Amino acid sequence: IIGEGGSGGALALAVADKVWMLEHTVYSILSPEGFASILWKDGTRTTEAAQLMNMTAGELYHMEVVDKVIPEHGYFSSEIVDMIKTSLISELEVLSQLSLEDLLEQRYQRFRKY
Repeated sequence: IIGEGGSGGALALAVADKVWMLEHTVYSILSPEGFASILWKDGTRTTEAAQLMNMTAGELYHMEVVDKVIPEHGYFSSEIVDMIKTSLISELEVLSQLSLEDLLEQRYQRFRKY
């Protein structure tokens, strides 16, 4: 996830075998402004809403919604791309060894814990 904050498309991205985020990205199905407007009928409470939403990579990792946080500090974009490519190839090799039934069961169990 490279910045899918505040859209319904974010929900679709979570339906995966693994979810990774770049370190400085946010992930939610609704913006903090929208959340505050719905919850409190006050769109100015965005800071409070963002804190409640737990939408940063670190927060989501600790909640086990995200499987991996990709560091951005101290890297050039080409180094980050190379790191992602290497990690992705390695992860696909592991996942490709699992049967479809096992993949589906793991995904099912992933969402049952919420």
